[in-house]
Amino acid sequence: MALDPYTEGVRRLMSAAYPDVGGAVTDAAEARRRHERARFPRGPHVGEVRDIVIPGTPDVPARVYRPAEAGPTPPVVVYLHGGGFVLCDLDSHDGICRILADGTPAIVVSVDYRRAPEHPYPAAVDDAFTAVRWVHAVGAAALGGDPDRIAVAGDSAGGNLATVCCLRARDTGGPPIRFQLLVYPVTDCLADWSDDPDGQLMTSRHMRWYVAQYLSERAHGEQAYASPLRAGSLAGLPPAFVLTVEHDPLRAEGEAYAARLAADGVPVQAHRVTGLFHGAFGLGALLPAARRCEELACDALRAGLAAPHDLTTPTGPEPGRMSQPRRVGR
Repeated sequence: MALDPYTEGVRRLMSAAYPDVGGAVTDAAEARRRHERARFPRGPHVGEVRDIVIPGTPDVPARVYRPAEAGPTPPVVVYLHGGGFVLCDLDSHDGICRILADGTPAIVVSVDYRRAPEHPYPAAVDDAFTAVRWVHAVGAAALGGDPDRIAVAGDSAGGNLATVCCLRARDTGGPPIRFQLLVYPVTDCLADWSDDPDGQLMTSRHMRWYVAQYLSERAHGEQAYASPLRAGSLAGLPPAFVLTVEHDPLRAEGEAYAARLAADGVPVQAHRVTGLFHGAFGLGALLPAARRCEELACDALRAGLAAPHDLTTPTGPEPGRMSQPRRVGR
C-alpha cells in the first residue's frame, strides 16, 4: 500500500536531509557531514548512560545503557547501528538504544565499529565480534548483567553485522548467543535491489554506493560474513526475529533470510510492517507504525532473553518453522 499522506510527509522531510549518496554526494566524509546535521528522536529516560572502551586490536568504543528498572541481573543486548557501513554512529542511534533498554528491559551495549571506506570489510565484522566476545567474557558481569542471556541486534547494515556475529560464533565455538534481532537487515551485498514507486527513503542507488564503499573487492560479497544469505548453511544459529518494512529495497532479502533460517532449522519469527519505509525504526514518537515496530522488537527481545523461570509460554515457532510475515497496518 502507498504511504499515507502524513507518513509520506515525514519521509519527504527526511529525504530532504538525507545525503544523496551515489548521486549528488559521492564522498563518504561529505555524506557524514550532511547526515550528522539530522535530528533524531531522543528516546525514553533510562537509569544510566556512559561511554566505555572495549579492549581489542584496535580498541572499540561503545556506549552502555542501563534501564531504570532491570532487576538484579538483566540480560544484555549488543546493538550494531545501521548506516550502510558508512554513516551513523552512537549518537544517531542513541534513541533506539534507549527504547530497547527501557522496553526489554536490558543493558544495551551500542558498538561504535569502524566504518567504510576508510575501514572496509571485514573491519566492522571484527569490531562487532570483539564486542560480543568481550560482553560474554567480561562485560556482562562487570556491568551487572547476565552473561548467559546475551542477544545481538541491529538495523540495516547493523542487522547484517548482528547475524554475522552469530555465524562467526557458531563457526569458532562461541561465545553463546541467546537471540538475534534483525531489523530490515542487509543479507546480500550483491543483491539486485529494486525501487518502490510508492515511496521510500533509501534507494537501490544508495545501496550500490554503500556496498562499493564497504567491499574493497566485489568478490568479498560472496563470502558469508559479508552476505549471510549466501552462507552454505545457517543451521545452529540462535533463534531470530526478523522485522521488515513494506517500502524498502532490503525487504526481499530480509524475508528471504528469515525463510533460509527456518529451512535450516532455526526458530524464527518474521514480521512485515506495511505502510512504512526503511529508516523508520526509532521514529515511534512521530509515526504510529514505527512505534509498533519498537513494540515488536522489545517483545521479541523479552521473550528471547527470558530467564528459564519466566518462560510460561513458547517464545516462537517450533524449530525449523517460520511464522508467516504478519503485516502491521498503518
